[in-house]
Formats: sequence, structure tokens, C-alpha cells
Amino acid sequence: MSSSPALGSVSRWLRARAALRIWVALVLVGMTFSHRGAGQASQLPVSVQADLMVKVAGFDRNFRTRAGAKVVVILAAASDDASAMRPIMEMKSALARLSTIADLPHEEHVVTGASASSLATITRERRAAIVYLGPGYGPQVGAVREVFSSINVLTVAAVPDYVPSGVVLGFDLVSGRPKLLVHVPQARKQQVSFPGSVLNLMKVYP
Repeated sequence: MSSSPALGSVSRWLRARAALRIWVALVLVGMTFSHRGAGQASQLPVSVQADLMVKVAGFDRNFRTRAGAKVVVILAAASDDASAMRPIMEMKSALARLSTIADLPHEEHVVTGASASSLATITRERRAAIVYLGPGYGPQVGAVREVFSSINVLTVAAVPDYVPSGVVLGFDLVSGRPKLLVHVPQARKQQVSFPGSVLNLMKVYP
């Protein structure tokens, strides 16, 4: 049975509203950074990454099915040294201040020093909906891409350079403006599906 014109109009309105909400968030963040002046920030703060990650995740068509009754987020630290752990703990604190992700309760698990294969195993065992890869995972991103290609999960990069190498979602700061990054082929492999209205706001890696 084909959709009625009225349902089609509602669907288009919802997609447009989704894009507008993310666009507003990006504009507001950009205004904040423009007041800081040039050269004062080369990467989005973790708290801002958390806010954008949650907003974007909610528009993944498969997110609620993937998450089930509760959103499990894996926060992966490459090692237990301070430089690797600091952003992970900042992300954990930022997410703890949010009551829901995509209108679902959530819980976070910090994983330290896991290899790509170990991280994939943990993701499957805990049925994680999101895996956030902290700084220091650069040398393993290729391996992460390979082992996660058969897992239904949204991978998110703390470092923008991870995205061209195969992490699904990331964030960058370009001329004082935040930019969403997405690796579309890897998103398909990991069953992450964003509407075109949201993809239009992103830098897409084919």
C-alpha cells in the first residue's frame, strides 16, 4: 500500500525539522567559538561533541532498534594514561548530565586499552549502540573499521582524522565553525542510516 499524500507531507516535515535542529545546534556552537577568537581552539570540546553526538544519533533510522530498551555507550580509552583518559572521563560526565539519548535511558562503560578485536567483542557482548573512540586510537582505526564492518553500531571519533579512515561519525572545527563528518560506506556496513536532510549538513566521505 502506498503512503498517502498527507503522510508524505508529515514525513518531509519531520525530516526538515531534524535538519533544522542540528543546524541550529551547529550555529550556536559556531557563535560561541567566534567569540573566542581565532587560534584558541583547534578541536571541539568534549562536552560539545557529546551534545552533537546525542542529537545526531537520534536521527539514525536504526538507532532505537539497535539500542532496545536502553542505550549502552562504550567509551574507549586507548590507554590508562592521563591524556587518553581525560577526554573519556569528560565524555562520561557530559553524558551523565543527559537524562536520555533518543528518548531512551542510557548507561556508559569505560573500556581501557582494548585492541580493535577486543573492542568489537565487548561491543557485541554488551549490545552497545554507540562506541566512542578516544584519542590515541589512530594507529588502530583501520583495524577498527574492519572488525566493526559486520556490527550494527554507531562508531564516533574523538579525533576528526579517524573519520576518513572509517569511523562513522566525527566532528571538526573549521574556521571557527563546527562541522559534522560522516563516512558513508562504513555507515552502511554498520547499519547506520541518516536522512538526506542530515547528511546535507555533514562533510561526507565516500
